[in-house]
Amino acid sequence: MDGQFSKTIAVFDWPFTVPGFAETLPAGEYEIETELASPPDHQDPEAWKASVVVHLHPRISHPGLTRSLTVSLIDLDSARAKDKLSGRELSDVFLEEMLADPMVQLVMQADGVSEAQLRHLYSGSRTTR
Repeated sequence: MDGQFSKTIAVFDWPFTVPGFAETLPAGEYEIETELASPPDHQDPEAWKASVVVHLHPRISHPGLTRSLTVSLIDLDSARAKDKLSGRELSDVFLEEMLADPMVQLVMQADGVSEAQLRHLYSGSRTTR
């Protein structure tokens, strides 16, 4: 490599998915390559976005086949954050942290909003009770 790439290992404790890839990837270690700067021949370096190449595990049906997947840095970071939350959704963690904040509790009380109403709002259910 010419110094334009960084290699690291990402460890996933749980199976995970990334947007745009229909396969659920198994837990384990994944070699990650990140391009640190825009390619020299890139037309607009300001518009360049970092991408990451994830080297996938071979399938049982094709043990000799190597595969890689290019994903955005944001999608990989999101998958890693979800993994660290033991499979819980990020919105669940956000809601729990928000409800634990005393200032939020005071605002909820002043506005007449209950914890149950907020949990219903964040549950993704759009039906009214």
